[in-house]
Amino acid sequence: MALDLFNEQGYDKTSLREIAQRLGFTKAALYYHFERKEDILLELHMRLHSLIPDVLERLELNGDGSESAETWSILIDHLIDQVASNRKLFLLHERNFPAMQGLARSEHHEAEHEDLAQMMRSFFASPRIPLSQRVRMASSIGAVMSVLMGAGEVFADVPTAELAGLVREAVHDLLEPRDASTLRPGAPVG
Repeated sequence: MALDLFNEQGYDKTSLREIAQRLGFTKAALYYHFERKEDILLELHMRLHSLIPDVLERLELNGDGSESAETWSILIDHLIDQVASNRKLFLLHERNFPAMQGLARSEHHEAEHEDLAQMMRSFFASPRIPLSQRVRMASSIGAVMSVLMGAGEVFADVPTAELAGLVREAVHDLLEPRDASTLRPGAPVG
């Protein structure tokens, strides 16, 4: 309910009283679980953090990185599904960016964010995966996030399942190395 209110009218314009009313609780009952509105926002934000480790923990690097490159395609599909099924959470970030910046000061959030960032840096820095493939993999995350999250308003009228399918198609095109015969002269090959 808080998620819906934050998305509908914005974090700054939503009160704890309104959240309690929407939930059918008294304000005191809500205070028992969340002392501040910021605590609710942090809890919603941390749900997103739980999506990424699930994907990264599945990556097992072998000697040449080929398993990770093959596994990435499956994992990016999983990420697309996770982002699509949690689209309201991502929209929360887009619509309430200033409030989200305030969360960065939270000690719990900083530690969690740094852990995720370190996992991503370690994976994408691995010399066991060819550079061209690492770039494609990193770009695929950007494509998923920018369409399903960053352009949420632009594609708001597109059903989530349809949009996820289109993103999946675009990302798989991105991940596939191109045939050298289709490249312009002088362009690097996969």
